[in-house]
Amino acid sequence: MSTPAEPVRLNKRMAELGLCSRREADFWIEQGWVKVNGQVAAMGVKVTPADRVEVDKQAQGHQAQQVTILLHKPVGYVSGQAEDGHEPAVALIHPRSHWREDPSPQRFSPPQLRGLAPAGRLDIDSVGLLVLTQDGRVARQLIGEDSGIEKEYLVRVSCIHQGTERTTDVQAVFPREQLARLRHGLSLDGQRLKPARVDWQNPEQLRFVLTEGKKRQIRRMCEQVGLKVVGLKRIRIGRVMLGNLPQGQWRYLGAHERF
Repeated sequence: MSTPAEPVRLNKRMAELGLCSRREADFWIEQGWVKVNGQVAAMGVKVTPADRVEVDKQAQGHQAQQVTILLHKPVGYVSGQAEDGHEPAVALIHPRSHWREDPSPQRFSPPQLRGLAPAGRLDIDSVGLLVLTQDGRVARQLIGEDSGIEKEYLVRVSCIHQGTERTTDVQAVFPREQLARLRHGLSLDGQRLKPARVDWQNPEQLRFVLTEGKKRQIRRMCEQVGLKVVGLKRIRIGRVMLGNLPQGQWRYLGAHERF
């Protein structure tokens, strides 16, 4: 006989069911929008898979108003909290930097900044697609423990060849076996990295497709095989492309776009 499942906190169960994030669940429970077995749930209550969890339509309405924003992050901004005097990327989200060609009918309003947080990181020296969201479901999809969403980068590199830094036709002098190590064979922080797709786009630029996102992962991978990253740009997350979005500007994730 199988043993009954251990009870877990209601907010964790709601996140596992894909209803919302834990933080959102706590807010909904506070508002009285969640019932367990027909009774309004108390904060901190524990449930098993046998318990019936229901969510009020008001919670769904609250969720529908939450925005997800795509930003073309420039160099010099940090993804999350301000640090070392550098501004966070969220400081770029205001009406003046909203891309004029955004096809979304949504209009900017200050409540959209409340709880708007980056779903993943892009370090200070890197540019490209950064996702900021109020929606816990999006955050979970992109950075949850079981996320396998692809992220694609264009990476300009140089290497030391015969004692000098080589910035042109790096491909010609870079050993093929080292390219194979970039694809699968490296470890960071004592953990083997998942397989990556790595190919030359042109003689000075590699294309990386990763399904994980360790801190400064691509730069550290390149260091291990004798390459130096000169420029790094993220151009895709899942099915969502950076496209023509200008640097320093942002747009809304469209109603029909899915990562």
